[in-house]
Amino acid sequence: MRECLLYSDCRVDELGVEYAGTSSTTVSGRTCQAWSSDTPHSHGYDDDEFIDGSRAAAQNYCRNPDDPPYEGGLWCYTTDPDMRWDFCDVPLC
Repeated sequence: MRECLLYSDCRVDELGVEYAGTSSTTVSGRTCQAWSSDTPHSHGYDDDEFIDGSRAAAQNYCRNPDDPPYEGGLWCYTTDPDMRWDFCDVPLC
């Protein structure tokens, strides 16, 4: 798990690395795919890349697990087979 403060209702900066909330809908209204699933979109993320401690614990929540963090901020893979990923709109604290 990353060493940082956990925020559940908001993000403290644009990247959202510390965000540990339960938002699971993208800006386009799509449902986020579970991080522990490779369906409908496969990926190569490992458990230690999540603030939650594992892909299963991250459920289908908006995250920014990249190292270094993705410049665009919080995002997720979607359950829509025609849209691989999308950004999430989590407010700043």
